[in-house]
Amino acid sequence: ERDGLALGICNGFQALIKLGLVPYGEFKRLTSDAPTLTFNTIGRHLSRFVTTKVVSTKSPWLSLCKPGDLYSIAISHGEGRFIASDEQIKALAANGQIATQYTDFEGHPTYDSRFNPNGSSWAVEGITSPDGRVLGKMGHTERRGENIAKNICGNKYQPLFEAGVKYFKG
Repeated sequence: ERDGLALGICNGFQALIKLGLVPYGEFKRLTSDAPTLTFNTIGRHLSRFVTTKVVSTKSPWLSLCKPGDLYSIAISHGEGRFIASDEQIKALAANGQIATQYTDFEGHPTYDSRFNPNGSSWAVEGITSPDGRVLGKMGHTERRGENIAKNICGNKYQPLFEAGVKYFKG
């Protein structure tokens, strides 16, 4: 109603999905078959950089990105595996709600644990609400800076926060 935006990264994504704000766009009591985040397939915490690809720019948070853009993003979680049925994921994809995916270095989504370390279904890293104003993602876009991870290849500058500011400045 107030034309706001919401962004949940890592534990924030977990909160958004448990509340139903992603993928449903509203507070909703979840059923046992609802999309969710759960324990990584290896059963332990992961902390490393991954390559993610922007799949949809439906969200204002991703308005400064282009579909296909690749980013090197830090992850640090023990419960980051996105799970949903194939039918649910196909519906999310058809509606442009799959925002980002884990990929190999060439941008191909994969189940290979070197690139999709938590084992997320369809390599999903981030999803949105139906209108795109709520974005939940596992990767820590905020963990970047001039002197951070200098030995890690790839583009670490994903302009989510700048896009959020731009949205309100209009």
